[in-house]
Amino acid sequence: MAQSLDVDKLEREVKTVYRDVARTPDGEFHFEMGRPLAERLGYPPEDLDRIPADAIDSFAGVGYHFDLADLEEGDDVLDLGSGSGMDAFIAALHVGGTGSVTGLDMTDEQLEKARRLRDEAGLDTVSFEEGYIEDLPFEDESFDAVVSNGVINLSAEKERVFEEVYRVLRSDGRLALSDIISETRMPESIKTSADLWAACIGGAEQADDYTTTIETAGLDVTEVRENPEYEFTSERARGACSRYGVKSIGLSARKGNTGERT
Repeated sequence: MAQSLDVDKLEREVKTVYRDVARTPDGEFHFEMGRPLAERLGYPPEDLDRIPADAIDSFAGVGYHFDLADLEEGDDVLDLGSGSGMDAFIAALHVGGTGSVTGLDMTDEQLEKARRLRDEAGLDTVSFEEGYIEDLPFEDESFDAVVSNGVINLSAEKERVFEEVYRVLRSDGRLALSDIISETRMPESIKTSADLWAACIGGAEQADDYTTTIETAGLDVTEVRENPEYEFTSERARGACSRYGVKSIGLSARKGNTGERT
């Protein structure tokens, strides 16, 4: 990680972008949003029909990975970077009344919107907590599954994120995510730009580095696949995609039965 990235500026930039996503989902962003995107990525329309429409309007994910998550009735699930709550609400459909879903986000406006939508829909198995994905405010081995959608690339401490995921997962727990990676390592001029990090480009890790980081944390990567239906919308973002192979992937990993890091 380059030392010249202004992490405080990065946090401010990211919060500004996703505050606007919560408040004005019909605004102009580097990325597509809403139900047409969700359906194209693979979310079943019948699932989308069962959750709050306003959460779908602010959906800014980069893939569909609930088939990789293999959620079951009664599972306890953590959603990293839960935004306005769409993936948390989808997870709640899978785990039923005996399971639980916890969304974690650092942006006040997203949390406020997600909690309001949860309350209006009476989804009492879903909670939303304020916090950072690099420092999870949960006990060890609290969750059966961790999911995340287009968020971990925004972190300047990805090693810490996956160490925390390992810590909060129970034995044989699963990680399923969609995220932005790159085929080649990008130059420092991009990786030290807080603006491009906030646009989900600057923080895109090279693919092999990304999976190595996950495995170093103790998790076994079980599947990696491309999400070809995802594409950026701004010219600046498209340029990075064509030059450096920036793209969306889906990935699953598992914590071993022994709970011992290899």
